[in-house]
Amino acid sequence: MESRRNMFFSYKKDPAKLNDIQALMTIAKEQGFTIVDRSADANIIVAIGGDGAFLQAVRKSGFRDDCLYVGVTDEVEASLYCDFHIHDRDAMIEAIQTAGVEVRRYPVLDVHLDGHTHFHCLNELSVRSSIIKTFVIDIHIDDLHFETFRGDGIVVSTPTGSTAYNRSLNGAVVDPRIPCMQVSEIASLNNNQFRTLGSPFVLGDSRKLTLSIVQDGNDYPIIGLDNEALSVQSIKNIEVEMSGKIIKTVKLKNNSFWHKVQRTFL
Repeated sequence: MESRRNMFFSYKKDPAKLNDIQALMTIAKEQGFTIVDRSADANIIVAIGGDGAFLQAVRKSGFRDDCLYVGVTDEVEASLYCDFHIHDRDAMIEAIQTAGVEVRRYPVLDVHLDGHTHFHCLNELSVRSSIIKTFVIDIHIDDLHFETFRGDGIVVSTPTGSTAYNRSLNGAVVDPRIPCMQVSEIASLNNNQFRTLGSPFVLGDSRKLTLSIVQDGNDYPIIGLDNEALSVQSIKNIEVEMSGKIIKTVKLKNNSFWHKVQRTFL
């Protein structure tokens, strides 16, 4: 980490936590880092506040693949994106001063709405009905019309996002070393007219997934990008691919993705 010396802190302005955050900044300065006021000037972006804060920091800084993101949780619960706790400052100093930090790389989704509006997702894209009525989506894999879905929605997750919304839909937890996306249904309706696979499925990083929303009056879905809802009007086509972009985060030795999954769920 010696060559990465410009550090930006991303956090909510909570007066109750300012002293702890100032203490972290002091440690960073003592260890030879420069605190900058803009994320664009940083080599390291430190997100304080748990997984939600980490996702917000990545989104607000533009999903940069030329910097290192560091997650610091201030919550009691375990965190999948955060390797440090805000009160465990000794662990941070030890990681900086020794060879205790490695780099992990997480794949990112590339999302296009109607061929023009473009977004990235680190966790998942979710498409849900905005009214109390099922809606219909034609699902294409590359050029193949795979199935016609009727139900409450679809979730497309990255490997790291497989532990979030996807897991609550009985999706598989996927190793982030596998660049892929997983497609899971939300309350699908299966009958003689509509028939879906009925289980989550995984697509490799060269595939393109297209969700074509049938215009039957339920044309205003809620589009979720990680932990943000997108304010949009009528949407017809959503194209999802693996972007090839990666997000780099710190990894403590003996604290792999699977250590975190075990600690969080088992």
